[in-house]
Amino acid sequence: MPIEITRLFDFPYYQLEKYNLKKSLTTKYDGKWISTSTQEYIDKANAISRGLLRLGVQPNDKIAIISTTNRTEWNICDIGILQIGAQSVPIYPTISKEDYQYVLDHSEAIYCFASDTTIIEKLNQIKGNTKLKGVFTFDDITDEKSWITVLESGEDTSNQDEVETRKNAVKSNDLATLIYTSGTTGRPKGVMLSHGNIVSNVLTSEESVPLTKGTDKALSFLPVCHVFERMILYLYQYCGVEIYFAEGIEKLAENAQEVKPNVMTAVPRLYEKIFDKIILKGEDLKGIKKKLFFWAVNLGLKYEPYGANGWWYEKQLGLARKLIFSKWQAALGGELKLMVSGASALQHRLTRIFAAAGMPIMEGYGLSETSPVISVNCVNQNGERRFRVGTVGKVISDVEVKIAENGEILVKGPNVMQGYYKDPEKTAEVIKNNYFYTGDKGKIDADGFLSITGRTKEMFKTSGGKYIVPPLLEGELKQSLFIEQVMIVGENEKMPAAIIQPNFEYLKDWATENNVPFSSNEELITKDKVLEEFTNAVKTCNTNFAKWETIKRFELTPDEWSVDGGHLTPTMKMKRKIIKEIYQDLYDKIYR
Repeated sequence: MPIEITRLFDFPYYQLEKYNLKKSLTTKYDGKWISTSTQEYIDKANAISRGLLRLGVQPNDKIAIISTTNRTEWNICDIGILQIGAQSVPIYPTISKEDYQYVLDHSEAIYCFASDTTIIEKLNQIKGNTKLKGVFTFDDITDEKSWITVLESGEDTSNQDEVETRKNAVKSNDLATLIYTSGTTGRPKGVMLSHGNIVSNVLTSEESVPLTKGTDKALSFLPVCHVFERMILYLYQYCGVEIYFAEGIEKLAENAQEVKPNVMTAVPRLYEKIFDKIILKGEDLKGIKKKLFFWAVNLGLKYEPYGANGWWYEKQLGLARKLIFSKWQAALGGELKLMVSGASALQHRLTRIFAAAGMPIMEGYGLSETSPVISVNCVNQNGERRFRVGTVGKVISDVEVKIAENGEILVKGPNVMQGYYKDPEKTAEVIKNNYFYTGDKGKIDADGFLSITGRTKEMFKTSGGKYIVPPLLEGELKQSLFIEQVMIVGENEKMPAAIIQPNFEYLKDWATENNVPFSSNEELITKDKVLEEFTNAVKTCNTNFAKWETIKRFELTPDEWSVDGGHLTPTMKMKRKIIKEIYQDLYDKIYR
């Protein structure tokens, strides 16, 4: 009788029974890919469980995991923690030491697994102010305890019976993990997700992801502390997909060449960077090669699925794929058949161009509070066409969505969180009559495709009483290759305006080609020719909006927005309040 999956730690056991992979999890150490089989994965997870029991870990204890990159050890520890009834608390590696302290203190974590010296240096500054009894490192670090000590403590199998007893006691509706939101507006909230919340999302999402079970390979690099990637990793395990962990975003292309993945997941910002780099390479071409390259790009930007553009377009597309897009595919390993995007809105041009290139990005929608998937595009599902550009797909089968009178998206289903940890008031604000109030605005078309139209909290009024929806303007502006990040401002002011972070990589190449001399970013953004290009980008954007929505003024920032700089959350969302504070001088220049 096949294993019934009701808890997260059931996934590797299911994989063992159904696929028994020789390469279940693979990580690169010292330049060499090292694989862990399904059996080794389970054996080590059980050893971690036994070791944790010997440390006195009780049901409902919290254990943190912090890793700079995704790696095999993360997954082994996760399963080892969960199957003894404790809960894992994944923490973003890039947050400040103050936020480390807040999450560790708020969750009352008693142990922590940490990847490397970067994490340890922050932890050592604040761990005395937490309930941590011990920290174990994945890398071998002088004067620090290694996670190997927990594994070795678990080599003695005499307490495996206790592990089995603990496993049997864990139920589907028991708390599995605390996911701390990345906090765009304040302190992160601890989202309480049960085993059943995430399991339901995995099993239902599987219907929408066309994987070849038992043979496909996945490249994982979106931080696994993000519930989107974590759910996807369980999904890969369920489908018998070999998981390879990328060394980092900067080595993504190199790792893709080595692994030749069939599927990968990312946030839109990464797909934007991949596209920008491809375009930069195209700009370096000469003569007929350059003309052919941009002919293919322009063709791709007109793409519509299912042959909607007619036979002549499809004929040209076939040629473009052979001459140009095949090289794009080769740069990412040559075997990629599917990419998945989540966490924020994907530009329509990217949806079109990558689908035209034969590497479709299936955009979905969800939140940490919904485990996360609510809806997702997929090329085909049981013969049904479920891919529409400009939407986040159709709602998955066991989830219900309704649109409130004010346009807010409300969600009900087995994937909706139990609530916010230690915060019944905030929980009551967002869960009413069994519906989760997402804070996002949306609409569902006649065919059932969901589109996101904005955030209820991000909308604002000008002093003239007109509503402005910043994400719509921002998304349109970012179609320009000159613009990397942009924030629309103007609440209670006479007009909307834009604070823009240029795409300096592209802008510098453009300036060199156009004989615009510069010695620094600060000088570059003052050049008349540069300002003219940004003015044109704003004018192009404005043609798509009503007069009161159009951007009358903009200012360029000389620096790049980053997580470390405080501009962005670890999931690359803008911290609007902080960005406004950082560039208060530019804001005042616009309005004062």
